[in-house]
Amino acid sequence: MVSIKNLTFSFTKKNKLFNGLNLELATGSIYGLFGLNGAGKTTLLNHMCGMLFPKEGDCTISDKSVRERDPETLREIFLLPEQFECPPISANEYARVHAPFYPDFDEKYFQQAMNELLVEPDKRLTELSYGQRKKFLIAFALATNAKLLLLDEPTNGLDIPSKSQFRKIMASSDHSDRCIVISTHQVRDLESMIDHITVLNDGKIIFNQNIISISEKLGFEKLAEDENPYQLYSEETFGGKDAILPKKPDSKETQIDLELLFNGVIQQTELINRQFNGE
Repeated sequence: MVSIKNLTFSFTKKNKLFNGLNLELATGSIYGLFGLNGAGKTTLLNHMCGMLFPKEGDCTISDKSVRERDPETLREIFLLPEQFECPPISANEYARVHAPFYPDFDEKYFQQAMNELLVEPDKRLTELSYGQRKKFLIAFALATNAKLLLLDEPTNGLDIPSKSQFRKIMASSDHSDRCIVISTHQVRDLESMIDHITVLNDGKIIFNQNIISISEKLGFEKLAEDENPYQLYSEETFGGKDAILPKKPDSKETQIDLELLFNGVIQQTELINRQFNGE
């Protein structure tokens, strides 16, 4: 679906944010794009949707270069940015104006999603809270049925019930023919919905594995203070520590702790990646 090859980009002449970055994204997956603030997540999403152009390399969607901004390609992409402005019109009026740009827009689903997210469809968007406006845009984004859906920090500004509503509506949607990329540094908000983990750090992809591979190669356990098995990474907790361990072939699968994994990948990049390289 998405192919990024040898992408090089910089905001200044001296420092390159991306230097030969490569990434492949497939249809039917929900990718969690994780990274610290400033890692380049938003910049990478902007390259995928044609908002930014690389100095070298290219980004293609279904074998078509995004930088050409062909209407047939752009109508298959929707970006929900972290920072946004809404016009002083209702959600229904917004959909009437913008839905024609997306030929597969589903009006019935849009209304159902807004109802699920408790968004008032006839109220001016500028009169809604930030969280309500964000939920409206989530509903519109899903209703476009765009083949590539890019969500930049979608849970920022949402309260706890709204985050639960977001996870519920994502889980109930059919994503089999779409590629969804959710960029965030709030890792725990996405634990139940993503099936592929991509970690970006200092402009480089430092980890890129699906959930199945992670379950097969890594174990996540809470250890007592006196337990001392070989650990790839651990964090002190009350009465012990949370640890990432190499998974033994005959051991049971454990629940993946995404926040622990993210911290482990940042701190012990090479050590954790070795588990997937047969080293």
